[in-house]
Amino acid sequence: MLIVEAVLETFDVAEFTLWPVADLPAYRFLALSGRLSPKEIGTAMASLAVYSSEDSDRATDSVGLVRQLIEAECVTGLGGVRLRDTETGVVVAPGCCCGLEDWRDWLDIMDGGEPWLGDWPAPRVEHSGPVVQLWPADGRSGLCTAPQAIEIPLVTLPDVLQTVRNDLSGFLVVVRQWADRYAPALARDLIAKLDEGLAISAPLRSRQS
Repeated sequence: MLIVEAVLETFDVAEFTLWPVADLPAYRFLALSGRLSPKEIGTAMASLAVYSSEDSDRATDSVGLVRQLIEAECVTGLGGVRLRDTETGVVVAPGCCCGLEDWRDWLDIMDGGEPWLGDWPAPRVEHSGPVVQLWPADGRSGLCTAPQAIEIPLVTLPDVLQTVRNDLSGFLVVVRQWADRYAPALARDLIAKLDEGLAISAPLRSRQS
């Protein structure tokens, strides 16, 4: 079974106090969806706010940090698309500095392209006729040394990415509920900012169409 997720890299929240956050390891991937707990949402929002705002350390309360995220030039979230094959155990994860906001670039594969999936270590994309092969990179050597790849028929790629879009849409729903508690006056603007910055609600179409 192939599991496809929109993932966001967490940051070190040990000293973060502006709202409750989950006790998760720093610099690991958190899968975004409508199934997150309130504290996991808090971790995701802290990560997005800190990565997107140059002055996040100056915020003194939750409203101030949310406002900084809304006013940021763009929404930046380290992460992207992660694929897991539960039968083989192969995991293809974003490389260093890959941005979740660029997840739609995976549609470039439909036209024979290769989306940028991050710096070292980064997965490798290979085209093989009607199938694309995704090779995971080893976290130590940076090389794609896995015995096998995850293969996706090109015709199914839009459906695969629709799964990502659905999870991000669910994430927006729970963020709205979260914002109603921690920055109620800014909730609508926050959702609009995330929706636009992470390219969530726009229709998902193949680059070939």
